[in-house]
Amino acid sequence: MSVWDDLVGQDRVQEQLSAAARDADVLVTADAAGEPVPPGSKMTHAWLFTGPPGSGRSTAARAFAAALQCTSPDRALGGAPGCGFCDGCHTSLIGTHADVDVIRTDLLSIGVKETRELVRRAQLSPAVGRWQVIVMEDADRLTEGAGNVLLKAVEEPAPRTVWLLCAPSLEDVLPTIRSRCRHLTLRTPPVDAVADVLVRRDGIDPERAAAAARATQGHIGRARRLATDERARARRAAVLKLPLRVEDIGGCLKAAQELIDTATEDAKQASEEVDAKETEDMKAALGAAAGGRMPRGTAGVMKELEDKQKRRKTRTQRDSLDLALTELTGFYRDVLALQFGSRIAIANADAEDALDRVARASTPERTLRRIEAVSACRRALDRNVAPLLAVEAMTMALRAG
Repeated sequence: MSVWDDLVGQDRVQEQLSAAARDADVLVTADAAGEPVPPGSKMTHAWLFTGPPGSGRSTAARAFAAALQCTSPDRALGGAPGCGFCDGCHTSLIGTHADVDVIRTDLLSIGVKETRELVRRAQLSPAVGRWQVIVMEDADRLTEGAGNVLLKAVEEPAPRTVWLLCAPSLEDVLPTIRSRCRHLTLRTPPVDAVADVLVRRDGIDPERAAAAARATQGHIGRARRLATDERARARRAAVLKLPLRVEDIGGCLKAAQELIDTATEDAKQASEEVDAKETEDMKAALGAAAGGRMPRGTAGVMKELEDKQKRRKTRTQRDSLDLALTELTGFYRDVLALQFGSRIAIANADAEDALDRVARASTPERTLRRIEAVSACRRALDRNVAPLLAVEAMTMALRAG
């Protein structure tokens, strides 16, 4: 299997990246021989992968990184880069290659301090591979200051350094950075292709795989979780019942509180074990006594760790809420399709009774206003509005239509 096998429904992008990886070899050979760079090369030092959630932005970036580090003997015979079996491909994909750094954050943003350290590492020459590759999966989370730090490195890159930035859209990255990157736009994978991947690679029952792929509208990660996690299915079922529960003010407020409570519980479960291990490891590194007494002068370090854990928990809660809002948007999209008599496939076929009930009791105009109310809630959360306040405003708007 090649490094491109996990890149579902992105044939055009795969062709472009394969061609660039071939040209990267030509550049390395020309540089070693002191020859000029051949004209028309498809390889460049900075790439920007954009596309909707679930399109596989980070998957494409990691696959390209592996192809750049591919050491397969077949390469000398004209074989395609990215065999998937050699040491270069394998270590790049699992995250242990010395010259491939994959940067992701579980916090709300990436700050100046982390970016400066990343830029410093990017100036080093490759240790074992052909290229020093930096994969930044959350380039949209760079603060303005961090973006300005990164800009300098992208403007004046080290000779063998390649930046692979991932973001939902071009507008999520500073104009000065995106103007110096080659753009690759990914699309949402077809539902049938996602279902096929779940069956082939995860051994999921075809019927369940098809239902999960349809419910998530081609989002591979969410489809896999929905097909394999009973709790995720129960959570989604509860979200899809919300439109039937906002018939009075009391129902609106209760539904909003339950959404917040579920997101808070998700964040607590996701972070509890990690936080405890981080805290114990930090105490051990600082030389805490057997009874738990901390050495003098370490309070600031522990406070910094606590702040980081708090920010991570906040992001996990926001991500959980955003997933619920995405599912709500899909519900009202199906309602709108029923109201217009559209022939497009219904994503939430398992909630057909609720869809029919809401569709008959409303009009397309009211459904569109409800979709806008969900979008307004997502924007409010992005602006750090108190989550409960934002969700309560949304449920009241859903009731009013």
